[in-house]
Amino acid sequence: MKRKPLYKVLYVQVIVAIVIGVIVGHFLPADAMAMKPLGDAFIKLVRMIISPVIFCTVVTGIASMHDMRKVGRLGGKALLYFEVVSTLALAIGLLAAHVLKPGAGFNVDPATLDAGAVSSYAAQAAHGDGLAGFFMHIIPETFVGAFTQGDILPVLLIAMLFGTALAVMGEPARPVIGLIELLSKTFFRIVRMITSLAPIGAFGAIAFTIGKYGIVSLLPMLKLIGAFYLTAFLFVTCGLGLIARACGFSLWRFVVYIKDELLIVLGTSTSEAALPQLMEKLERLGCSRGIVGLVVPTGYSFNLDGTNIYMTLAVLFLAQATNTHLTIAQEITLLAVTMLTSKGSTGVTGAGFITLAASLSVVPTVPVTAMVLILGIDRFMSECRALTNTMGNGVASIVIAAWEKELDRDKLKAALSRPVATSSAATAEEGTATTLFESETVYDKPN
Repeated sequence: MKRKPLYKVLYVQVIVAIVIGVIVGHFLPADAMAMKPLGDAFIKLVRMIISPVIFCTVVTGIASMHDMRKVGRLGGKALLYFEVVSTLALAIGLLAAHVLKPGAGFNVDPATLDAGAVSSYAAQAAHGDGLAGFFMHIIPETFVGAFTQGDILPVLLIAMLFGTALAVMGEPARPVIGLIELLSKTFFRIVRMITSLAPIGAFGAIAFTIGKYGIVSLLPMLKLIGAFYLTAFLFVTCGLGLIARACGFSLWRFVVYIKDELLIVLGTSTSEAALPQLMEKLERLGCSRGIVGLVVPTGYSFNLDGTNIYMTLAVLFLAQATNTHLTIAQEITLLAVTMLTSKGSTGVTGAGFITLAASLSVVPTVPVTAMVLILGIDRFMSECRALTNTMGNGVASIVIAAWEKELDRDKLKAALSRPVATSSAATAEEGTATTLFESETVYDKPN
């Protein structure tokens, strides 16, 4: 089989774009900051297509299940898995802060900090309506409104209702289901067109970040950054790695399989940028469309492992840096609070920082003004948050598909056994490969 030249492989293009972005950002910061629209435009293009992709995937997935009890059981299993793994991530962040003590020795007086620098984040957190408001926000004002407000959960709710109605209708609904399947293929073709622009988006986003904040801004906070990256790495390799092994697949091979998506996330600092592509890759991997359609979008609000680790680790860092003592009871309260506030954090860049402000406002022992200490470096930690979130949701989909006995083990083995360096190219060049919603017709695969 003829392999693509390396310069035509997406992940190579993204790596080169990121490297060039770092160089331009470091040596030409003013010019690099002008590159911001490139990253913003790519992310907007992806978000533009997320809602219709989720709607079509969920509707066709549920409509194909027929048994509504199965849908309820699937949702229950997904939420149970999310809560267990999310709590584990929060606890690991708490434990890492105690062991590594990234804030020890700072001896910062909160009264000397500029509260105005974080006032906007605190204000956004304060305007939240709590848990009841979060669930009310899921219900859109109108059917069309679910697609215009830019949130995943309202679209997911509409899609679940629509898919359930089609499943109950039975045979008369077949023409509608066929139309939605056709629309789905169209939207995923658009996704592939947008994905080809990923190197440009990654270059613009990383160049702006380095140009604005500078590599030197990392130096005073290297201990915190190192602690967070190390903790996230251990969570992925040990936590998710053990879960993957128990499910019968290699986490490393899965990471290689989704390397294109992970590099897009790395370049843009948001896990949303790779959501449609991740859904397509997971179904090609052997997960049923119903599992992918329900688990992945829900996970982007309820299963953000990287954000959870960051939340507890950052709060304890701020407490240590300001010499604020937290009792065991206060730390347990913090764990309980972050279990709730983290559910309001989406895959959008910077949402984790706002969620952190919400957590501190509920646990007032640690001053909110202390957040100014990490304001300048939060952007450099958002990449790690987004990468961990993406891997966590990918693993969750495979685990729940296996739990529901809807995982095609043959597809899984075939997809993960491809050579490391050429898996994307091989996928793109298969002549008789299975596509997202159809196995009889051959479509072009994304790079």
